[in-house]
Amino acid sequence: MISRRALLGFFTLSCMPCHLRAAWIDSKLLQQRVDALELPELKDRLPTNPRVVNLQSMGRLSGQHGGRMRMLIGRQKDIRYIPIYSYSRLVGYNEQLQLVPDILASFHVEKGRIFTFQIRDGHKWSDGSPFTAEDFLYYWEHVILNREILRGGPPVRLKANGKLAKFQVLDRLTVRYSWDNPMPQFLSMLAAPIPQTLMLPANYMKQFHGAFQSENLLQEMCQRFRVDDWVGLHRKMSRQNRPENPELPTLEAWRPRTLPPSEQFIFERNPYFHRVDENGRQLPYIDRIELNVSSAEIISAKTATGESDLQASGIALPDYTLIKEAENRFPLKVSLWKLTRGSSVALFPNLNCKDPGWKKMFQDVRVRRAMSLAINRHEINQVIYYGLAKESADTVLPESPLYRPEYAAAWAQHDPEQANRLLDEAGFDQRDRQGKRLLPDGRPINITIESAGESTLETDVLELITDHFRQIGIALFVRNSQRDIFRSRILAGDVMMSVWQGLDNGLPSADMPPRQLAPTSNDQLQWPLWGLHHMSAHTQGQAADLPKVQELSQLLNRWMLTTSSEQRSEIWQNMLSIHADQVYTIGTVNGGLQPVARSSRLRNVPEEGLYGFEPTSYMGVYMPDTFWFDEG
Repeated sequence: MISRRALLGFFTLSCMPCHLRAAWIDSKLLQQRVDALELPELKDRLPTNPRVVNLQSMGRLSGQHGGRMRMLIGRQKDIRYIPIYSYSRLVGYNEQLQLVPDILASFHVEKGRIFTFQIRDGHKWSDGSPFTAEDFLYYWEHVILNREILRGGPPVRLKANGKLAKFQVLDRLTVRYSWDNPMPQFLSMLAAPIPQTLMLPANYMKQFHGAFQSENLLQEMCQRFRVDDWVGLHRKMSRQNRPENPELPTLEAWRPRTLPPSEQFIFERNPYFHRVDENGRQLPYIDRIELNVSSAEIISAKTATGESDLQASGIALPDYTLIKEAENRFPLKVSLWKLTRGSSVALFPNLNCKDPGWKKMFQDVRVRRAMSLAINRHEINQVIYYGLAKESADTVLPESPLYRPEYAAAWAQHDPEQANRLLDEAGFDQRDRQGKRLLPDGRPINITIESAGESTLETDVLELITDHFRQIGIALFVRNSQRDIFRSRILAGDVMMSVWQGLDNGLPSADMPPRQLAPTSNDQLQWPLWGLHHMSAHTQGQAADLPKVQELSQLLNRWMLTTSSEQRSEIWQNMLSIHADQVYTIGTVNGGLQPVARSSRLRNVPEEGLYGFEPTSYMGVYMPDTFWFDEG
C-alpha cells in the first residue's frame, strides 16, 4: 500500500524542473580535479538553469565523456575555426536556422528596437569568475565608448539610422540595448560565425586597460607582449575569435591551452560550460581537441590515412573518392554535406582597381555579363563536380525562401556569341594578330586573376575558364599567393580580378540582413574600397559612384528600418534582382557537396547537413559539443 506521503512525494518530484531532478554527471577528467580539490563540484560550476540539450528530440544519442578529437589545419591562424565550430553564442541558430537563446537564459524584443537580455544565474567564465552584467558594462563603457581603443568611434554595426544604442544594466543578470529606430539585424549579428562582441571578462581584462592599471605595469606588459601601447595590449589579450591567449576566460565549450607559434594546438573542455544533455551530463562530451598544423596540400591525404577524427576544412569534392576508398583500410567514414555558398567558385572583377583602364572595363556591366556568358558551366559541373552541382549565377539556393529561378539563370547560359557582341558594344572590338582583344589604350586584355592559393578546386575550375575566355578574346592568367597578401593587394587596388567562393550565405531568410549584396565591408572582393567607406562611417575608402550600387546601399538602409518580415522580403527581392542583373560577382555552380570525414567511432555527426560559413557556422549549428566517441 502506497502511503499518502509517498504519493505526494512522487507528484512533487515529477513536477520539478529537469535540472532540479537530474543528478549532474561530471567528466572523469574533471572529477579527478574535483577530488584533488582543484575544482568545485559540478553543481557549483553550472548555472542554476543550464541549457538542456535534448538529444533524443534531435534524433541523436546521448553520449559518454572522454576522448581526444584530432583535426588538421593548413596554418596556425586556422585555430580560429574552434570558436566557430564550438558555436557558443548569446543567441544562436539551431539546425532549423531559428534563433534561440544559448548563453543567455532568455531574450525579449519590443517594437523591433528594444532588446532585453537575461543572463543565466550562476553562469561562470572558464576560470570560474562570475559572468554577469558587469562584463557587458565593461565592454560598453571601456571599449565601445573608448576613443583610444576605437579611434573612429563605436562600430557602424551598432548604430540604427546613424545613432548608437542606449545601454542599460537593469540588475546584475539583466541588460538592455535600446535604439530609437528598428534594429532588425541585431540578433542575427550575435548568431554569426564571427559574432558582434558585447561582453568581455571584466575581472581579467581590467589589468590590460589604461583606466584600471598603473602606467608602469602597462609598460612592462607592453614590452613582454611586444606591443606599442596599452591599446595594442588590450586588443591582443582580448581576441576571442582568434584564441591565441590561453589565459583569456571563455564561455566556449573548449578553451585553448597552447601559445603560438606551435605545430599542435590543444583545446581542453571548459569546466564551467553552460550546456548539459537530458541526462544531466555536462557538455562537451569530448575532453580534448588537437589541431595539428599540416601543409594544406596534404590534408586530404592525411585524412585518408586516418590522421583526423573530424575533417571538412582543407578537403573538397575531388578528394571524396580517395577518402571513400580509405574506409576499407582505416576506421573512418565520409559523408557529403551540401554547401551553403551562392557559388562554389566565383570570379570577382575588382570595380575599385586603381588602374583606370581596368577599372573602367570592369565597371561596364556589358563586360561583366559577357564574361559570365563565356563560362561553360555545364562543362565545369560535369568535369569538376561529377554532375552533382547546379549550374547557376552567384545567388541564393533553392532551399532559401527568397530563391527565384530567374536569379540563378541571369546571364548564366553559355553563349560565346552574345558575349562577343557585348564586348564589341562596350568598345573592346579591337584585336591583335592573335585575336586577343585590346583596351582602348592599346594594351592586350590579359587579366591576372589572383587566388589565396588554398584550393585545388579553384585551380581546376580556373583552368577550364581560361579556355572559355580565350573564345571571347580574353587571356586569363592565374597568380597564387597567401591569404594575407591576397587581401592586402585587393584593398590596395592592385588586383584586377580575384577568385573566391560566392555569397557566404546562400540560405538567407528575409529576417537575415542583406549586407552581402551591398558594399558593407573591405572583405568584399568586388568593391573593397566602397565597403571600407561604409564600415568606417565614410571616413576611409571611397564612396560608390555607380548608380545601381548606390541603389543597393539605399535598399540596405531601408531594410535596416523595417518592422515586418514582409517589408524585408520585398527589399531582399529588389536587391537580389539588381545583383543578378548587374553581375557584380560571376558564379559558376552551387549546391555543391562538401566531404565531411570522421572517425568511425565518432557519434552524433549528421550523415547529411548544410556546410558553410553562414548561416551554419560551418558545422556549429550541429553542436559539436554533442559529438562523442563510442568506445564499445
